[in-house]
Amino acid sequence: MTSASPPGDPASGPTAPPPADIGPIDPTETFHGAARLVMLVATVSGVALVVYQLFNFKFLGVIIEGRYLYALGGLFLAIAFVVFRGDGFKGGKVPLVDWALVAASVATGLYLVATAGQNLSEAWEFAAPPVAQWVAVVFVVLVVEATRRAGGWVLFTIVSIFALYPMFASYVPDPFSGFQSPPLEAIAYHVYSSESAFGIPMKAFGGLVIGFIVFGAVLQRTGGGQFFNDLAMALVGQYRGGAAKVSIFASGFMGSMSGSVISNVLTTGAVSIPAMKKTGFSANTAAATEACASTGGVLMPPIMGATAFVMASFLSRPYVDIAVAAAIPSLLFYFGLFTQIDAYSARRGLKGIPRPDLPRLAATLREGWLYIGVFALLIFMMLVLRMETAAPFYSTLLLLVVNQILPKHRLSWEGMKNLIVGVGAALAELVAILLGVGLIVGAFSATGLAGTLVNELVFIAGDNTFVLLLMGAATAFVFGMGMTVTACYIFLAVVLAPALEQGGLNVLAVHLFILYWGMVSYITPPVALGAFTAATLAKGNAMKAGLEAMRLGSVIYIIPFFFVLNPALIGEGSTVDVIVTLITALVGVAFISMALQGYVSFAGPLLGLDGAAMRLLLFVGGLFFAVPAIPALGLGHIELSAIGLALSILPILRARQAGHLRRAIA
Repeated sequence: MTSASPPGDPASGPTAPPPADIGPIDPTETFHGAARLVMLVATVSGVALVVYQLFNFKFLGVIIEGRYLYALGGLFLAIAFVVFRGDGFKGGKVPLVDWALVAASVATGLYLVATAGQNLSEAWEFAAPPVAQWVAVVFVVLVVEATRRAGGWVLFTIVSIFALYPMFASYVPDPFSGFQSPPLEAIAYHVYSSESAFGIPMKAFGGLVIGFIVFGAVLQRTGGGQFFNDLAMALVGQYRGGAAKVSIFASGFMGSMSGSVISNVLTTGAVSIPAMKKTGFSANTAAATEACASTGGVLMPPIMGATAFVMASFLSRPYVDIAVAAAIPSLLFYFGLFTQIDAYSARRGLKGIPRPDLPRLAATLREGWLYIGVFALLIFMMLVLRMETAAPFYSTLLLLVVNQILPKHRLSWEGMKNLIVGVGAALAELVAILLGVGLIVGAFSATGLAGTLVNELVFIAGDNTFVLLLMGAATAFVFGMGMTVTACYIFLAVVLAPALEQGGLNVLAVHLFILYWGMVSYITPPVALGAFTAATLAKGNAMKAGLEAMRLGSVIYIIPFFFVLNPALIGEGSTVDVIVTLITALVGVAFISMALQGYVSFAGPLLGLDGAAMRLLLFVGGLFFAVPAIPALGLGHIELSAIGLALSILPILRARQAGHLRRAIA
C-alpha cells in the first residue's frame, strides 16, 4: 500500500481498506514467505474443519459445538494478525509484534479448545477458575485489537465500551443501568458463555457463512464474475444508458458475492465508471449509480452478505427463508434504480454502447453456460432439497470441476494458492469483526440491559408503531455510519427489534427493516462511504455524488416501511395477495423513479414549472400505488391504487405531449 490515509477515509481513494462485512478477495493483495505459508496452512485447516463438522464426519470423533467454535475463532483470529497491520492496512511484511499476537491467539485458542468439555460441565461462564479467567482476559484483548484493525476505530470504541460495560453497569443512570459483575467474571462470561463472543454471530459463521464465502471467492477467481459481467453487457449494453445498466447488473451480482459495498465499488467501479462517463454520464451520476448498485448487491439473493446468515441464526430460521423474503424488496430496489437510469438517459438523449464493442450473447452463453448450471445447483439444493449448509460446498466443488473444463479461466497451482490466501484473508476479517460484535451482545445478556431498553423505546414512542419505526430507521442510520452492517444489525436486533415486534409487526419484516436501514448510510451524506469511494474513482465531487446517490437509490428509504407494514412484499401472505402487491409496488416504484428524474419512459419529459407540478403529482401517485392498505381511513390496496392511477394520468398525458413536441422539433 502506498497511501498513508487512515482506514475508511473516503478521500484516500481506492487504496483505503474498506469497512466491509466480508473483505474483498483482491488479487492485488500480496503475502509472502512465512506469512503466505501460515495463511495457506491455516485456511486449508479451517475449511477442512468446517467440512468435517458440517458433514457430520466421525472418523476423528465427535466435536462438540463449543470446541468447534473455539477452534475456528482461535485459528482465524491468528490469521487476522497476519493479514492486518497495526494501522489497519492489509498485507506487507509482518512485524515481530504481530507474530507475537499470532502466537498468543494460537495459544489461547488451543487452551479454549482443550478445556471446552470442562467449561461445559462446570459452567465456566459463571465460575471459571483463575487460570481460565486470565486466559479470557488475553483472548478478549486480542479480539478487541483485531476488531480495531479490521473494523476501524469507531467499531473498536463501541466494542470496547460494551465489553467493559458489565463492570460498571450499576453506576450508569437509568434506563441504561444493569446488573454489575466483577471484572474477571465479566471477561470470563464474554469468552466462556454461548451468549457473547461465541454466540449467535460466530454460530452463524461456523454453520452457514464460510461455505458461501468460499463459493463466492471461487466464483470470482474462476471467471464467474467476468461471465456475468459479459452477460449483462450482451443483454442491455446496446440500449440507452447501457453502460450504467450493465453496472447495475454486474455490481449487483458482484456485491451479492462479496458482501462488501466498498470492495465492490473498487472492483467493478474501476471498469463501469469510465464506461459510463465515456457514454455521456456525468462523473457524479456515474459514481452514484455504481454506489447504489453495489449497496443493493449486499441485499440481493441468493448469496447475500454475511448479515443475512447471522439473521437466519438469530431468528432460528433457514437461510433460504431470509433469501426468499429479501427477493421482492431487492427486485423493487433494482427496478427503481434501473427505471431512474433509463429516464435519466432518455431525458439527456444518451446512447448505449456500440454493438461492435459488446460481447455477443450467443458466444457469451456458449463459453460460460456452465456457470449458470453451478448457480442452478446451488438454488436447487437450497430451495428444493433444503440443504443450505451443504449447498455452497457442492456448488464450489462443481465450480472447480467446471474451471478445469474451461481453458480461458483455468486455475493454475499458483492461482489456487492465491485463491486460498484470498479466502483466508476474507474469513479472518469477518471473524475479527464477529468476535468483537459478539462482545456487544454479551454485554446486553450479562447486564439484562436489552429488556430495559426495549421497554423504554416502547414507552417513548407511546405505543405508536409508526413513530417507533421512524425512531428505528434513524437509529439504524446513525449506527450504520460508524459500524459495519453486521455489527449494526446485531446491535439493533437485540435492542430495537423486540420493541418493533411488540407493536405487532412481522418478525422477519422487522429484521429486514433493520438490515435495510443499516445499509442506507453507504449512499447517504454526511458519511456515504460507497458514494464517496465511487466519486474518487470518477474524479467527481464526493458530496454531489452522495446527494445524487440518494436520489437514484431513493427506493431503499421507502421500501422498508412498505414491507414492514405489508408483509406481502416479503412473500408473507397468500399467493394472490403477494402477486397483486408486487405488481402495484412495481408500478408505484416506476412512477416515483420517473418523477424524480423528470421523464416518463415511453412518453416524454416533464419540463418547466408545470413539469415540476406534474412530477410532484406523479410522485404522489406512485406512493399511492406502493403504499400498504390504510385501515384507519377505510382504504384497501385496490382503492389506494385507484387513487394513484387517477393522480398519475395527467402527468403521463403531459409527458406524451412534450414527447411529441420534442420529436416534432427534432
